[in-house]
Amino acid sequence: MIKAALALLTVVVVLLALAWVFQRRLIYLPDRSPPPPAAAVLPGARDVAFTTSDGLRLNAWHVTGGRRGVTVLVAGGNAGNRFHRAPLAAALAREGFDVLLMDYRGYGGNPGSPSEEGLSRDIRAARALVKGPVIYFGESLGAAVVTALAVEDPPDGLLLRSPFTDLAAAGRHNYPYLPVGLLLWDRFPVAGPLASVRVPTAVVYGSRDTIVPPSLSRTVAAAAAGPVTEVEVEGAGHNDRALLDGPELIAAVVAMAG
Repeated sequence: MIKAALALLTVVVVLLALAWVFQRRLIYLPDRSPPPPAAAVLPGARDVAFTTSDGLRLNAWHVTGGRRGVTVLVAGGNAGNRFHRAPLAAALAREGFDVLLMDYRGYGGNPGSPSEEGLSRDIRAARALVKGPVIYFGESLGAAVVTALAVEDPPDGLLLRSPFTDLAAAGRHNYPYLPVGLLLWDRFPVAGPLASVRVPTAVVYGSRDTIVPPSLSRTVAAAAAGPVTEVEVEGAGHNDRALLDGPELIAAVVAMAG
């Protein structure tokens, strides 16, 4: 019995050690391939680049010429790259918005490896490209990225799509057998920082999200210090098209712009 217990304990320790060492491979799922030229995908778009405070030159797509004179700065989730969010940019452009689709370090042909600190540097550098009124749009993990930016540089509006209260809460849901709170290097809080952000905020989430439970997004909405609109998209899962460029999501951005 003692040998069996020791063997089991060894297996558990090894698994925890692997989870600790390789956790960022579970958190960040970038498509590292360079997307095609912006103009080949989005009419009126151009390729732009910005340099982060630690010297990385990152590429993005910028759609300009919108009639509203408002830019939507899009911070994506943990997977894919800007090419996969082209339908979102196209839908926003049809509503008269300018759109900056940024990619983090390690995504979409960009150099570097993602981390919480790195993504914070990336969004700050992307923000510097935007002149005039701006709405921050954060998708899932990106909701934490734009919320942190909003604390130090408040936007004209903040849209959080499928936000979690913090990464540990989402991790406990997806990996209930791991002590996620003890293992995580990157924390990505949303609800806590949002309590000091006093700008119009919209929280959009799907009622059938199995990756970020709707209860977490509702808690985020309740934490907002500014006027908040909560939009539950009935029947939508985390990666469903309705939460990429669906009418309820786009309408929430339009309502925020006024």
